[in-house]
Amino acid sequence: MSQYRLARLSLLLAAIGLNVLPAVSHAQDAKPAAAAAAPADTVRPEIFKLLDPTAVKASMDAKNYADVQSRIDQAAATPALTPYETFVINRLRVALGSTTNNPALAMPALEAVIESGKLDKKSQGDFIQALANFHYNAKDYPNAIKWFTRYQTETGDIATVRPYIIRAYYFGNDFERAKKELSADLAAKQQANQTPTLEELQLLANTGSKSKDPATYLIAMENLVRYYPSDDYWIDLLGRVQGKAGYSDRFALDVLRLQYKAVSVMPERDYSDMAEIALTDAFPTEAKKVLDDGYAKGVLGKGGNAAKHKKLRDQANKAAADDVKNIASGEASANRSKDGTGLVNLGYAFVTMDQFDKGIDLIQKGIAKGGLKRPEDAKLRLGYSLAMAGKKDEAIKVLETVKGGEGVSDLARYWILWLNRPATAAAAPAAAAQ
Repeated sequence: MSQYRLARLSLLLAAIGLNVLPAVSHAQDAKPAAAAAAPADTVRPEIFKLLDPTAVKASMDAKNYADVQSRIDQAAATPALTPYETFVINRLRVALGSTTNNPALAMPALEAVIESGKLDKKSQGDFIQALANFHYNAKDYPNAIKWFTRYQTETGDIATVRPYIIRAYYFGNDFERAKKELSADLAAKQQANQTPTLEELQLLANTGSKSKDPATYLIAMENLVRYYPSDDYWIDLLGRVQGKAGYSDRFALDVLRLQYKAVSVMPERDYSDMAEIALTDAFPTEAKKVLDDGYAKGVLGKGGNAAKHKKLRDQANKAAADDVKNIASGEASANRSKDGTGLVNLGYAFVTMDQFDKGIDLIQKGIAKGGLKRPEDAKLRLGYSLAMAGKKDEAIKVLETVKGGEGVSDLARYWILWLNRPATAAAAPAAAAQ
């Protein structure tokens, strides 16, 4: 962020440097004592001699800044300066202060030039913006906001400096105001079908964190995985959502299933946790797949937990082999059940074996049979089973119908975010797997 600020300021300083120093003409016939009678936009001969643009430019080019400062000081000491002479002196102070990175010299001169009334509209805006940037980089955020706002008022250009104003609120510790402005911009961009910038979303997340507002932080993270998905953002989001008030730990495996699909490599603990829960929930093939993947990616099977990983893998391998032999016999029993719970569970077991059509059909039959303790959970499972089968449109259609608290609707929404991820992000896991 700081590099962006400095680059922008350097462009502004270049725009208001010597290239736009006012042409310094002098009233040749005016006597020193008759300065007041000189034309309004000229300087007296003795001041012209000091501020002769050719001589000043030669000194600036030679980096003889002491000579330029001496010329300014001598001109400023001339009695009875006219408003225009003061204006020219301050313009030169701006140029010298900008070139030598001397805010103490440049800033008062900038303000004097702005208030002189002698700038054209375009230059007025440039000078106001430069002064605002000086305050911003000096971490004087109240004055930065003051001058950026004046820039907006005088130029009618709201967009150019708005990011600076919002960041000034943030860096000035006015997190509530920064959050309000960032949220408004996010809503406006989404309404207009525009993509918010990565920096805007990161700043919104930071305001949520700084102001101890987890709801705002989650909104920012949801949009980061929507527009700029990465392993870190997904892991952060899914970890945070489990801390929401009212979230049920029965979704621990569901969260890990989404994480497994959304990131290229999970942390070591998540591979083993997912396998352990899958085994407990009678999905050994899922456990085997996850463990095999963890080994293939070099995450499991080494370090202090290597023996634990091997024991878990052996258990998963045996249970998965038994499941393949016995799974077909479970269908008749599930069909005889009074409710559809058995069909839903059996169907997902087939999904873990990549028998997607059969598994999805059984889940749908289980939902249709009814009597489910938590029907929204079953719809969630149907939705992400369709997603795993590559049936994006059907999956989204089902997931959009999932309602309720305890985390079920959040997970449905996050699966939709993953399904609608940008094309480059969608390609990333395939590339990583090759």
